[in-house]
Amino acid sequence: MPNRTNPIEESQSLEEIRYRELFRVTEKFHSSMDINIVLAEIIQTLKRVFPTYDYFLLLSNDHDASEDLPIKSLEYNSENVSAISSYVNAAVELEDSEYPVMYAPLKGKQGVYGVLQVKSHLTSPLENSQIDFIRLLANTAGNALENAKLYQQSQKLVEDLRLIDEVSQKLNSTSSLSETMNYLHNQIKKSFQASAIGFIILGDGEPRILEGSSSYFEEEHGKKLIKAVLERIENSNDSLFMGEIKQMPVPVQLTFGSLMAVPMIHSNSLNGITIVLGDLPYSFSFEKFKLLQSLIQRSSLAVANLMLREKLEKMVITDQLTQLFARNYLNEMIEKSMQTDREGTFILIDLDDFKEINDTYGHQTGDHVLIQVANLIKSSLRPSDIGARWGGEELAVYLPGVPIEKGSQIAERLINHVSQNTKPTVTMSCGVSNWDFSQPDELTQLFSRADAALYEAKNAGKNQVAVKAK
Repeated sequence: MPNRTNPIEESQSLEEIRYRELFRVTEKFHSSMDINIVLAEIIQTLKRVFPTYDYFLLLSNDHDASEDLPIKSLEYNSENVSAISSYVNAAVELEDSEYPVMYAPLKGKQGVYGVLQVKSHLTSPLENSQIDFIRLLANTAGNALENAKLYQQSQKLVEDLRLIDEVSQKLNSTSSLSETMNYLHNQIKKSFQASAIGFIILGDGEPRILEGSSSYFEEEHGKKLIKAVLERIENSNDSLFMGEIKQMPVPVQLTFGSLMAVPMIHSNSLNGITIVLGDLPYSFSFEKFKLLQSLIQRSSLAVANLMLREKLEKMVITDQLTQLFARNYLNEMIEKSMQTDREGTFILIDLDDFKEINDTYGHQTGDHVLIQVANLIKSSLRPSDIGARWGGEELAVYLPGVPIEKGSQIAERLINHVSQNTKPTVTMSCGVSNWDFSQPDELTQLFSRADAALYEAKNAGKNQVAVKAK
């Protein structure tokens, strides 16, 4: 006679297989702190126990899960009422349809992390033993997910604290504002995968874009973005977090997808803002936003101190009236140039008949004329050139690496520029001298030759250039 399978024995065998699988997967869960491994084990277990069923993991958007897994996004406005009910109420939901569907919450001690959806291939209802197994599997997986998530969060917190500590130590050890801002730029770009970063300092005039900012903020669209962000932050001093850039100038919306902006507060005053932009919507998580806030809060004092130090250093080397460099700084820079460059040209400048301006218009107007001339000179020089106040109505310009022929031409242009753009009109005389590497030279000799040339220009009728080449 053929052997017949005892239904009771078959049922017991299936039950044994299920609980053996449950025991195996529980051990696997306890040995892993990787969310993707936990999710993959749920699916693999279901494939072994219910090979013909369909199953999905319905997860909220804060899970960075593998694309290889059968995962669907769990939306609160979803039409899947049973799935949402299971998630919100942390309870199993059974859906009666042509093919039975079960929703089991992936529940831990602190919350629900998603829903396991299992769809039978039979029209008959799911058996109680099947429901119990899926429920136990989901509960076990929920606890494992929670542990893995808490572990990853703790690891991320350690990384964040390490980053904040590293940045704080670096900021306290740097003495240069530009070095500090470039370091901050690199750290933010690396940690946040940012597309553009702007450090903006507020002062009496226009907002100042610090070195270390992305070039985008120097462009017209970037300046409009700065203005829009400041309008939102200035009154409240609150940070901005935009997963999708809205209510910002249209060009910004077309270029970038997300934005974070954090005020730089020092002594309860808004000193500036840091703006971080991402190419795509939702480039930054809320945890990243909180980390940026911590970084900027820790950095604000160091930046404020460095700016104060920069201001004090500038005051030491700057003439307060003209805002040209002071004479001692000019001397120092020429001496350095004589050690590193092949040549240089020095121009000594004297305003013609300046006493008459003071006598005619008063000393306040005389100061104003001196400031006009200084500004005209500054606007005509390269970043590497040095304009300084020599003393009284005498000014000086040093052109590193410039031969005397070209230096004389520059002096002529300065004379014309000043005579055409001052009010009341003032003229000036220039004495030009030079040095080159072919013969030894001294600072005092360079100045003496320029002074002699200036004396010649004055005696020749003023408003002209005289040259004493080496």
